[in-house]
Amino acid sequence: MTRTRRSGSAHGGREADAETRADRKNRTRQALIGTTLDLVAERSFGSISLREVARGAGIVPTAFYRHFASMEDLGVTLVEDSMRVLRRTLREGRRDLAARQALPTAKNSLDILLQHVHDNEPAFRFLIREQHGGLAEIRRAIDTELRLFSKELAIDLSRIPDLADWTADDLELAAELIVSIMLTAVADILDGEHRGRGAESAIIERTQRQLVIVFLGMAQWEPSDDR
Repeated sequence: MTRTRRSGSAHGGREADAETRADRKNRTRQALIGTTLDLVAERSFGSISLREVARGAGIVPTAFYRHFASMEDLGVTLVEDSMRVLRRTLREGRRDLAARQALPTAKNSLDILLQHVHDNEPAFRFLIREQHGGLAEIRRAIDTELRLFSKELAIDLSRIPDLADWTADDLELAAELIVSIMLTAVADILDGEHRGRGAESAIIERTQRQLVIVFLGMAQWEPSDDR
């Protein structure tokens, strides 16, 4: 019985050690991500070195590779994590709006997006900066995530009765236009903090008007015949 208890205790100890190692690894991984977001606040991702990121996370450079295959891998992870959280937030926020008219759905999405931007400014500054001028791997990751974003919005649009006859291609085209307008608003807000207290309100008002014009145009659009 004594041997059994020792065996069980040792086994439990190993499990506890394994959990501790897993927690420690996760904390280090998050430290690497957090350090990177701090560094890209005013700099491009391409100008940051692996050594800087490792030092900020409190590890030696060689330990970096226990968490990410390369700096590009870290950058892609930043993109995927940020956009995954955003898509989930938008999905949850629009869940009870599926049966409503198109404009409230889009306005709700805009409100949720802007709140998410304020809660996660470093991540969005990174996304906006790297979308067109960053490393190729990161640009591709952002493009992939934006396509997923547009596809989910297209599904929301398909539930609107007036758009029931629209093809999937037309819905995705409209969704891409809406997403583009929203991203422009995000970029303007992040770049326009120095323009005065009313700058954000003016940007939001303009964006809402743009969305109204888009939906007025959608009401007149003749769906494609291709199915």
